[in-house]
Amino acid sequence: MQGSGTDAQELAHRLGVTRALVDAWLDGRSVPRPDLLVRVREALGVGPERQDEPAEESVGWYHRPGHDDGGREFGNAAAFAFEADLEVLAREATQNSLDERDRRNDRPVRVRYTLHELSGDALARFRAAIHWRDLHPHYEAAAAQDQKVGRVISAGLREMFERDRLVLLRVDDYNANGLTGDDYEDGRFAAVVRRQLDSRKSDAAAGGSYGLGKATLWATSRLGLVLMNSTLSEPHEGYTRRRLIGRLDLPWREVDGRRFAGPAWLGRPDAEADNAEVVRSWWADEDTVESLHLTRESEEPGTSFLIVGAHDVASLAETGQDQEGDVGDDEDSLERMHQRLVRALGRNFWAAMTAGGDRRPLLEASVRTLRNGVEHLAEERVDPQVHQPARSRALQAFLSGTTVDRLTEAGQVALTTVPLKIPDRDGLAGTGGEHRAVLLVTEATDADGRINRVTAMRGNRMTVRTSWVPGLPVGTNPFQAVLLAGRAAGDDAPFAAEAEEFLRSSEPPEHNKWGQTEELRMRYSPSAHRRIAALTTGTNRAVHELVALPKEKKPTGAGRVSKRLKISGRPAVRPRGTVLPPKLDDLEAVIDPSGAWQITAEVKVPHGTEPWRMSPVAKLEVRSGPRPVVAWAELVAVRNCELRDGVLHFPPGNSRAVFRGVTDVSTHPVRAALTGLVVELQESKGGAA
Repeated sequence: MQGSGTDAQELAHRLGVTRALVDAWLDGRSVPRPDLLVRVREALGVGPERQDEPAEESVGWYHRPGHDDGGREFGNAAAFAFEADLEVLAREATQNSLDERDRRNDRPVRVRYTLHELSGDALARFRAAIHWRDLHPHYEAAAAQDQKVGRVISAGLREMFERDRLVLLRVDDYNANGLTGDDYEDGRFAAVVRRQLDSRKSDAAAGGSYGLGKATLWATSRLGLVLMNSTLSEPHEGYTRRRLIGRLDLPWREVDGRRFAGPAWLGRPDAEADNAEVVRSWWADEDTVESLHLTRESEEPGTSFLIVGAHDVASLAETGQDQEGDVGDDEDSLERMHQRLVRALGRNFWAAMTAGGDRRPLLEASVRTLRNGVEHLAEERVDPQVHQPARSRALQAFLSGTTVDRLTEAGQVALTTVPLKIPDRDGLAGTGGEHRAVLLVTEATDADGRINRVTAMRGNRMTVRTSWVPGLPVGTNPFQAVLLAGRAAGDDAPFAAEAEEFLRSSEPPEHNKWGQTEELRMRYSPSAHRRIAALTTGTNRAVHELVALPKEKKPTGAGRVSKRLKISGRPAVRPRGTVLPPKLDDLEAVIDPSGAWQITAEVKVPHGTEPWRMSPVAKLEVRSGPRPVVAWAELVAVRNCELRDGVLHFPPGNSRAVFRGVTDVSTHPVRAALTGLVVELQESKGGAA
């Protein structure tokens, strides 16, 4: 100011601020916001600050004060919409990254999941970086409450202090928009960091529409804490790199005589806010970013979300472990989390990762695992051809323009279209247009899992639903079908944009089916869901026409796909009137790297008042001779049944049950790859127990 001959009053006038605010800057009682700092430099004729060296200022936590009316929230209601499940997280977080892909180029959005276990000194340094001393009283107060969130936090604190272990899960996306916009006003930043139920999706093909998906980030954290580092696709306050903020979701609590409403934010004090304690995002230096484990690998725009204290209840349930008990070997736990992320990405986003012709994939995804900064499991890129070979082949043929009208040879992909009549808006009777969804059918492979399914999706190419095709004639060759609706059918498909909006309105918050929703009723009419039912019926009919075998021909030669998996059973030992024993209704099996058969079986249980005891038996289907019986290396009761001494017990009152098994390779007389598998459910001695 002295060099430019400007006094405090003149500077305040140029900036449109009060003289008192400028005096506060000069006295060191506050600092200008970055946007004001740029204007200060312009007013004083000082060159701009280098973008890679932003001013680092004091950072701390701001906890929202309790409501004056005495209201209390004991957790974020949006987070309760989802379970702490890594598969759900992978689906929702990756969908959000797809929606935020930078469409100024045709490159895919790259998403990387990093599991990182901290212990010892590394954990202590991280706690210091997040100002744990300030947070600890709030965590203790929250954990002392006998509420669901309090119990989860209590388990997270025990994990960190008693076992000296904290699992971080980072979700990075590149070639995305980043958290652009103002700290408080409308924009991507405020929608994610400040608000609930604000989806901020500008593209009709976006997967999300409820603004709930982001809540999975906090639901996956035992500590309710997520840190963010964003590189912006457009400058804000003159900067684009290392925009940091942290958000903590705790229940209502009382600490040192003060009451707090729930959420808290880690940031820089905002001198312009009405409340002097309010914090905002800040432009961090490299050391701060590194200490928070938020260093990004490139300057491509996008965001890194760090979930602190990540856990996976569904994984623990699968292995029969208690999340608050002894989870066994930490290495196995990390490996399970790693593999569940890989499988979830492959199952839900194989289509977005598939390319064909001159069409590039929309997504690239990978998973890696670290321990105290050292690679524990190498980065694993998710390959759609490995996870969904038949479906990927079908979509690739469509993108490349190599489909056929009918299947006559192995490896072909048949294409037809299915009509979707889009209803008029706002309850008006009639049809707004007829969309032609694309149906692709190809032969199934062993790696595809359940056969004779239709996988449906729309413009963002995320799997919305997978359904079984009923009424197939005996002898139908196993197949996989893909239904591309809306913009997934191609931008030149008739009424693609209208179909996209219609189907998006028919999806629940989980985006895992098309059907009746409140949004559909409000936007269209109470009967609009019937158009979706008609689409399903038309799809199944079209599948029948494509896979039906000509009567004069038999399934021989290259076009034949042999079934390697069979469900069998034995009749009840004694008559039981009209009540039949439980029977296998569906079976999914793959051969694992060790050569064992891994199965997931669904059982149809008859209605009755007594439990049943059944023994699952695995046999190998060989070319000649009797079927050899093989032993189970592992047998697990998953749902609505119990396993005791190798016998499955089915209690009354449940119509469906699920169990899983792995065969013992040492009892295989021949390699599994050379055989099929027959599974029988035999009534155990004593019948109903």
